[in-house]
Amino acid sequence: MEIGLINKEVEGEKAVLVGVISQDQTEQEANEYLDELEFLAETAGAVTHQKFLQKLTVPNPKTFLGSGKIEEVKEYVNAHDIDMVIFDDDLSPSQLRNVERILEVKILDRSNLILDIFASRARTSHAKTQVELAQYQYLLPRLTRMWTHLERQKGGIGMRGPGETQIETDRRIINTKIALLKKKLEAIDKQKAVQRGNRGQLVRVALVGYTNVGKSTIMNMLSKSDVFAENKLFATLDTTVRKVVIENLPFLMSDTVGFIRKLPHQLVESFKSTLDEVRESDVLVHVLDISHPNFEDHFRVVNETLAEIDKEDKPVILVFNKIDAYTYTPQDEDDLSEKTRENYSLEELKKQWMAKMNDTKCVFISAQDKENVQELKDVLYEEVRSIFEKRYPYHNFLY
Repeated sequence: MEIGLINKEVEGEKAVLVGVISQDQTEQEANEYLDELEFLAETAGAVTHQKFLQKLTVPNPKTFLGSGKIEEVKEYVNAHDIDMVIFDDDLSPSQLRNVERILEVKILDRSNLILDIFASRARTSHAKTQVELAQYQYLLPRLTRMWTHLERQKGGIGMRGPGETQIETDRRIINTKIALLKKKLEAIDKQKAVQRGNRGQLVRVALVGYTNVGKSTIMNMLSKSDVFAENKLFATLDTTVRKVVIENLPFLMSDTVGFIRKLPHQLVESFKSTLDEVRESDVLVHVLDISHPNFEDHFRVVNETLAEIDKEDKPVILVFNKIDAYTYTPQDEDDLSEKTRENYSLEELKKQWMAKMNDTKCVFISAQDKENVQELKDVLYEEVRSIFEKRYPYHNFLY
């Protein structure tokens, strides 16, 4: 059974995005999340035509939005021949069913959309298995939504239970599928562990960061390889490991899947094995897109995710990428208001972060334009060399 999401054959399905301003989410944050949702929709192949925001203390348990706002969305959907409505938060099975009945178009939530992108991006058996497992785990509690046509059957011999029976049958099939996929993942994980063991005792460096910050571009630049990279979210799903040599020093570098806010729990669980490369690494290279207006928030999200994955304290190199795309608006001399993020020059930001991070090494580069790449290589060389010397104090390789 497959989850039917965005039809890749339909060029540019028309979408409407919906979010809420709540106690946990300010208006500014809600707008930022909707901008990110628009990028997700674009990555999946949809074209955003309108965004709707509503201020709610708590989302409506039946329809997520209030009755007036959902009518407003319905009017827009009907007037502009919209194909789908995408909600920025996860909808419960009953909310999905109710909203679908009112709007009469395809309804997706954020998790649904991210799962669809992951499914389209998965290339290897490992990634496909992980995505399939996450999809079934997402689908399981939502099975009732798929059998609403049976609610209209009333009374009569043999007419009382077919809906429930079918749901139970499907639930058993899906639970069996989940168990089989977990076993398959265990087998793949053992194989990956053997591969990691066979790599010898070379120092391991892992590239981590938010999605679409340029990790794969940096990997290609340092390893002179051809890892797939493009300006879309989740271009990399499979962890790629390459040997890198700087001067006379070889080490292994791995490019991992990017993080994102509100990443579906099912994906975090099923992709934990992919992040073993992070756990087993000696050095973390945390890549940030300094040209992104919310890069500080991305920094926090990645650090929180890393804290869940890996409790070990490791050396971190902070790489601010895309300095070629950085722009700012100088503050007027007679403007006495406090400076905002948009008013800081690149040099001012450099000084701020280098002072704030203390012992953490900060490097500012443009992987695209090969700017300051030698500085990154020097920092990497020193970090890897210090680990190598501690691990092999009598090794004459470096001398």
